Amino acid sequence: MRRKLFMYGGAALLLLVVSVVVSLSIGSSRMPLPDVWGILLHQLPWMSAASEHWDAADIAIVTQLRLSRVVLAMLVGAALALAGAGFQGVLRNPLADPFTLGVATGCSVGAAFMIVFGYQTIIGLWSVPVVAFVTGMITLVIVFALSRARGAIQVETLILSGVIVQAFLGAFVTFLVSMSQSVINEAMFWLMGSLNGRSWAHARLIAPFLIVGIPVLIRYAQHLNLFVLGEKHAAHLGVNVERTKLMVLIVSTLLTAVAVSIAGVVGFVGLVVPHLLRLIVGPDYRLIVPLSAVCGALYLLWADTLARTALSPKEISLGVVTALIGAPFFAYLLYRRKVLQGGAQG
Repeated sequence: MRRKLFMYGGAALLLLVVSVVVSLSIGSSRMPLPDVWGILLHQLPWMSAASEHWDAADIAIVTQLRLSRVVLAMLVGAALALAGAGFQGVLRNPLADPFTLGVATGCSVGAAFMIVFGYQTIIGLWSVPVVAFVTGMITLVIVFALSRARGAIQVETLILSGVIVQAFLGAFVTFLVSMSQSVINEAMFWLMGSLNGRSWAHARLIAPFLIVGIPVLIRYAQHLNLFVLGEKHAAHLGVNVERTKLMVLIVSTLLTAVAVSIAGVVGFVGLVVPHLLRLIVGPDYRLIVPLSAVCGALYLLWADTLARTALSPKEISLGVVTALIGAPFFAYLLYRRKVLQGGAQG
């Protein structure tokens, strides 16, 4: 397992480094590459003295806009992919992710409420993530309640319950936004998902959640492997089933909440990344969880790079890009599941 983790993890990290280099090198401002990398290299402490010949505006574009956005895209992508891996592991369902379960939309209810009514700075930048986490957890409880029958969660109806709750909450968020004309443009753009206008402060906000969340999910990765056998078998093998479910769901919802509060509703990252990894490295969550962090960062970095450069200087919403990729992939998973079930019945 360690050899596979080293091999796949090393390849993914190398690809991520190359992607960072490419993403930093391109942007809507037509800046020569020597200037971009000259400015970045001269931010190093031992080279700062020679950075005076660049214009202050160019330095700000590279260090405050482009670099912070690249870092933030990787952090948001890692958070959403990890959340998807957590939900899929606990629920034993490859179709589960924060978006299809309605958790992302539930988080957006709290975030939209804070933004529309001007409460987003009550406790600083933490205000929106905290409320988004609460509404996300409430949404998760509602989805579980709708899919529960005879004391057990029906996996077959879980996604359907999530889609229903997502549709209802999506309409509620739209209603909230329409109540305030003063922030409607800002709120609608946020609902479609975007990293435009975000800064280093937002990167510093999400980083602690990942620093805590990644080790917790890795800690429970072996338990998620045993969940594949069923909760009763996992319990017989020594897994504390309820504590594992509670911890993984809380961490996954928390990662979703902070990502949604910063980037808006960016769908399908948690669906696409863990499932692709499952196809490549197999079903072992000791590989899927850590690799989801790296590959989620890679996936959203390229999605955001495409969003900000494809129609430059106009920017495409990040949620639109991920939906254009994720929705066909979701349809493929449904089709594949249907074919497998048909084959099993035949």
